[in-house]
Amino acid sequence: MKRIQPAQWTIQWTRLHLTDRSIMKKLFVFVLLAAVAAPGQTQKTDPNPFGKAKAPPSAAAGDDSTLKVDVKLVSLFVSVTDPRGAPVGDLQKENFSITEDDVPQKIAVFSRESSVPLSIVLAIDTSLSTKKDLPVELVSARKFAHAILRPTDTLAVYKFSEIVTQVVPFTNDMQSIDRGIDNIRVGAATALFDAIFLGSQALDKRQGRKVMVLITDGGDTASQSDYKTAVRAAQEAEALVYSVIIVPIEASAGRDTGGEHALIQLSEDTGAKYYYASSMNQLDEAFRKISDELRTQYLLGYYPVKRFADSDFRQLEVTVGGNSSLHVRHRTGYYTAKSSW
Repeated sequence: MKRIQPAQWTIQWTRLHLTDRSIMKKLFVFVLLAAVAAPGQTQKTDPNPFGKAKAPPSAAAGDDSTLKVDVKLVSLFVSVTDPRGAPVGDLQKENFSITEDDVPQKIAVFSRESSVPLSIVLAIDTSLSTKKDLPVELVSARKFAHAILRPTDTLAVYKFSEIVTQVVPFTNDMQSIDRGIDNIRVGAATALFDAIFLGSQALDKRQGRKVMVLITDGGDTASQSDYKTAVRAAQEAEALVYSVIIVPIEASAGRDTGGEHALIQLSEDTGAKYYYASSMNQLDEAFRKISDELRTQYLLGYYPVKRFADSDFRQLEVTVGGNSSLHVRHRTGYYTAKSSW
């Protein structure tokens, strides 16, 4: 075999180096990319950038004193009325103050809610005790549905006697709603708390503002759920529960005042309101006031500055400064974890 002299070897290597310079560049780029993609060095994109907050970068990995918190926007709908009960709709963000468990919070979201879609559960008591007044209730309920619904809103109709039945699923089709209301018939007993519980579960899956309107005389004789379970379901769903309490005869010996008080407390705890009605005109007026209020609510949102892991329920308070005569209503609090029903 012919041997290559040193001088010849140098010339040939130089030619090879000059000829294949592009190959070397490609090889260098390949090696660089391989190094970047090596295991343990790959950068991954967080699939949920708005999820749980991470510990501060300065915290040591093994420091047991580091507190990790779940930072979640808390939102609540607020109704403000004047001394005559009329809605007040011209307030600004700076008029409001929020505390959670007596700790002041910074308002991060503020808006007027007249255009936010509504999901409404209209639950009608069809027990035997409402037999005389049911036709009037149904006529008034139909008027309410026609007055409140816009193309972006939906309404579901429930009836409850000894059982709870969804008569019409969530829809904004007025013909379906009218047919459902027309087909409601009288039952026997009253499963009021079950109606609140099941209606709240249905609302929990909805977006936007969630409202339940109960038309009932306040009695409960057949529910499997108790009052506390029903209230918690409504609070977890962030539902406003308006109670329209039917009182045919004011001094009736069969009147369930305990049930009425339970409904009043439920409405107050969820940030809604209760109304008494004993005639068509009073029913229509109650529905009109509910409709007006839902068009003049405020949405307030904040990120809690302080949380305690051992607390399941957080107490909320909203105040309006500068005018002590205004009445402010909102849900009284929220649960940090939902029940496993």
